[in-house]
Amino acid sequence: MMASLLPDGEPNALMLLRQVQATLQTMQQDYKALSAVVETINGRVNILSGIKEIQAAAVQNRDHNQLTEPALPSAQASSEEIGTTLENRSSPNILGSPKEVSITNAISRSNPTSRIILTTYPGQSGIDPLKMHWGHADPMQRGPVVVSRNHSTIRRRNAIGAHGGSYSIYHALAVASKDLDVDHKPDFTNTEPAVNIGPFPQWADAHKIVSMDPLGHLAPWLFRDMIADENLDIRPTIAITKAHMKLPELQHSVQTGRLVPDGKICLNETGELAVTKFAVEPVWYLPGVAERFGIDEGALRRSLFENTGGSFPELITRGDIKLFLPPIGGLTVYCFGDPAKMSDENVRLALRVHDECNGSDVFGSDICTCRPYLIYGVEEAVKEAQNGGSGVVIYFRKEGRALGEVTKYLVYNARKRGTDRASEYFQRTENIAGVKDMRFQALMPDILHWLGIKKIDRMLSMSNMKHDAIVEQGIPIHERVPIPDELIPEDSRVEIDAKIHAGYSFLTPAPRRRGFAIVVRMVCKEVELITNPVTTGKVMNMMELSEVQGRPWDDVDVRHLKSMDSNDPASLLTYLLALSEVGRELPR
Repeated sequence: MMASLLPDGEPNALMLLRQVQATLQTMQQDYKALSAVVETINGRVNILSGIKEIQAAAVQNRDHNQLTEPALPSAQASSEEIGTTLENRSSPNILGSPKEVSITNAISRSNPTSRIILTTYPGQSGIDPLKMHWGHADPMQRGPVVVSRNHSTIRRRNAIGAHGGSYSIYHALAVASKDLDVDHKPDFTNTEPAVNIGPFPQWADAHKIVSMDPLGHLAPWLFRDMIADENLDIRPTIAITKAHMKLPELQHSVQTGRLVPDGKICLNETGELAVTKFAVEPVWYLPGVAERFGIDEGALRRSLFENTGGSFPELITRGDIKLFLPPIGGLTVYCFGDPAKMSDENVRLALRVHDECNGSDVFGSDICTCRPYLIYGVEEAVKEAQNGGSGVVIYFRKEGRALGEVTKYLVYNARKRGTDRASEYFQRTENIAGVKDMRFQALMPDILHWLGIKKIDRMLSMSNMKHDAIVEQGIPIHERVPIPDELIPEDSRVEIDAKIHAGYSFLTPAPRRRGFAIVVRMVCKEVELITNPVTTGKVMNMMELSEVQGRPWDDVDVRHLKSMDSNDPASLLTYLLALSEVGRELPR
């Protein structure tokens, strides 16, 4: 009908335009398909390149006679030492005689056999773990991490625990409910790392990396022949992908000029970011973990066994197995800019190491500085990458200083029902948890070694624990950057001032103390609060620290109470409480 309304000759032109449009749509679909094929090829190339580089590094080390066994206890020695340690402590033989322990009258509906294996022992019939030479530069000599209880793999396991960290329990639930076949093996087609990384010399140092598998991102492809020939279940413990990131604060950063879109890292005016992400599950090399903490391996194994309700008896019975995949959260690396620059000592690196805080990071609680510091760390990391350097944020799953969110909220209750003073901050935690902090940053630098990081130009953290752990691992930190005063939430002064006073966090040359002068103006029934930052210019003593208080639960902004119904008792009570917080009487 439209063609009939057009002048002569135009129907042909319209038809031609439609053909052009259809051709463009076809080309667009072909381009998307081609892009998918290219990405698949890139994945294959990354894998081949990664394997080739690791093999080349192994040959180079071998040529220079640098391949030596790790200077840590051997499997046999450790097994004897563990036995001696437990015997000297008069440990009861809780696991019975050294043979396979089973419950034959139990029926397992999710397993092909009705026998429940409680534990295994070295030298037991049918037990043949794959060799593991942790720290060996040649991946074939080092061996894969094998922890699966798949029927074709269980007797070749050289690790205790399970894949998935804390999510391994959900895996067990899926098997029990028959939503997951116990013998399911993943199909890793097109799951190759999105970028290539390493290898670095640190990967072949058994003392530098003890809490993650340096080859975890390449495992299914490095050991492909072993998987095919022996029907083994070998899985990755590291995954690498690329993504876009959107945080509402970053849009404000662009609007105020703190971030400038470049179309590569900061993509547009909304503050959207391009990022490379690395997800890492924990893999502990027990002799190395014990050494890092300065404790006996036998003591470590016993404590892990006893304080997890006896969940992992092989920690006691299998001294020949040196690896443990603990049921804890892992970590995620967020890299801004070219990932290859993280290991380049000729460019600057900005780093934020952040421990999980669900209440602040996700839901914006003002009782701590976690989200503001995290956002600030992301922003500064992006700026460093835009300036030609590298920006990295590493996010550890250590909720509530690794005490957990339940303990954290119990501490909050104790604080808010008490005086909530900075002078009592750590005591509140110790009263409930028995310890100030269980994050134990000793293992944290492993991820830095894996990324090839050799120095940090700007450390976006005030934590002395993180600083000391990194420096003790031979990675210098040139500058420590505190959170700006204007980003500190009012209720978090209790936390930050207490940490500075206790030496928990460093004090910057510029004074960190801020008080609040509260001016109250009465205009009829309206009360206006004006807060003015006041800098004291010194580190507080205990008396001054006791004057730093947090906000009460029922703290309100009295400026919004002018429409209060004077006949409503609940509304009147809220108003009176608000006025009492600023020390004033009810207006007459």
